[in-house]
Amino acid sequence: MTVATTRDGVKIDYEMVGDANAARRIALVHSLAMDKEFWRPVADLLAAAGVCSLIYDCRGHGKSDKPAGPYTAEQFADDLADLLRGAGWDKACVAGASMGGVVSIAFGQQYPDRAQGLGLFDTTAWYGETAPKDWAGRAETAKKEGLAGLIAFQKTRWFSDAFRENNTAIVDACIEVFLRNEVPAYAEACNMLGSADLRAGLAAMKMPVRIAVGEEDYATPVAMSQALHDALPGSPMNVIKNGRHLTPLEVPEVIAGELKALMGI
Repeated sequence: MTVATTRDGVKIDYEMVGDANAARRIALVHSLAMDKEFWRPVADLLAAAGVCSLIYDCRGHGKSDKPAGPYTAEQFADDLADLLRGAGWDKACVAGASMGGVVSIAFGQQYPDRAQGLGLFDTTAWYGETAPKDWAGRAETAKKEGLAGLIAFQKTRWFSDAFRENNTAIVDACIEVFLRNEVPAYAEACNMLGSADLRAGLAAMKMPVRIAVGEEDYATPVAMSQALHDALPGSPMNVIKNGRHLTPLEVPEVIAGELKALMGI
């Protein structure tokens, strides 16, 4: 277990995948209620292309500390900045899926000189007018019913019907990670996403950006990626056929390809 400590004393668990001395470096930020293993398939593909990936458990997740909230996207971006510094990286590309994409956008806005490029997958800068209520409702369900009460809801959001049928080991592994979450930290992360609104800072973002989204994603629909694409000139957008919400797990080779393109490989 390799740990970095943030400015407010939170310990963040992380791992390097690939050659630590590689010239190309990327930090990968997982989705809500997952952990660093979410990115393992993509990181392994990138390692084969000579890229070092930093994968980690966000605050409130996995083996990292789970302090009391409230949590904010900006705070998670600060965590990533401190983690990179602790790992000895001055700058890197950053990519995230779903919650991880929100964190990546926040990082790009707060630390533009340290973000060499952004990969934004199945994500958004804003979940919409009803987001605070919607996300608070999910947090309340977790508190009242436990995380097991959300499994049926999550599975259909995460993966397409065909993927779930043909990749039971991946689905089961995600469920196992989901159920290991601590409800208070999960609820704080939900509320963080409900309150996140990063739209105002998009126009100032000048680093290279690539966007991809599953065509069947109804957690962060294609329209949300389109809004990012429209706000970020020169950001290629890939709508992935038959993909749903967790495309780094559904089609890791496609997402790795997007990231290699981002890094000029």
